[in-house]
Amino acid sequence: MINTNKALAQANESFLKSNYTHALQCFADVLYKNPTSIEAYNGAILAEMAMSGEMGAEAIFDYYLLLKKENEDEADTIISDILDSIDETYSGINALFTEPIKNRLELEDGILYEDFMKLVTKDKDFKTTFQNIMFSTKIIITKKEDFISFLNNLITYNFQEMALSYLEGALSLYANDKELRILLERLKRKNS
Repeated sequence: MINTNKALAQANESFLKSNYTHALQCFADVLYKNPTSIEAYNGAILAEMAMSGEMGAEAIFDYYLLLKKENEDEADTIISDILDSIDETYSGINALFTEPIKNRLELEDGILYEDFMKLVTKDKDFKTTFQNIMFSTKIIITKKEDFISFLNNLITYNFQEMALSYLEGALSLYANDKELRILLERLKRKNS
């Protein structure tokens, strides 16, 4: 049987030592036993934020501990409000980016890379699928990992000139990017 106060103390201590995984596990254990624990819920959210590299999670946690010394119930409410506000802000930011992408897709006869890859998976042939759309449809890439995947596919399926063009453009902006440099070396080896 889990001792809630002891588990919360361990979670807080782990969080302060930047051991967010252990902190999250302790908060989760408390939530399993007591799903209405606002302290455990807030702690789990903050631990997850910290694990994801979210800036400010540590500062919010420190603020939470200070508030708890003054008034524990009020601290839970204040931090819950802050976390709700952050969630609403992220949702708003996501909507700001999503709408222009949709508009761009409509204006430019474009397709998102992930949708293009669904076509590739369905047809089981990158080269043919790409050749069928390359002159009529723009592939819109919104994430770096998609760009790297796209370049890898261009190199694999012998679109070397196009891959080189994209790589040169990207390297002019990000000259020291390790992944781009690796792709450039791969392209050089394939061409020789």
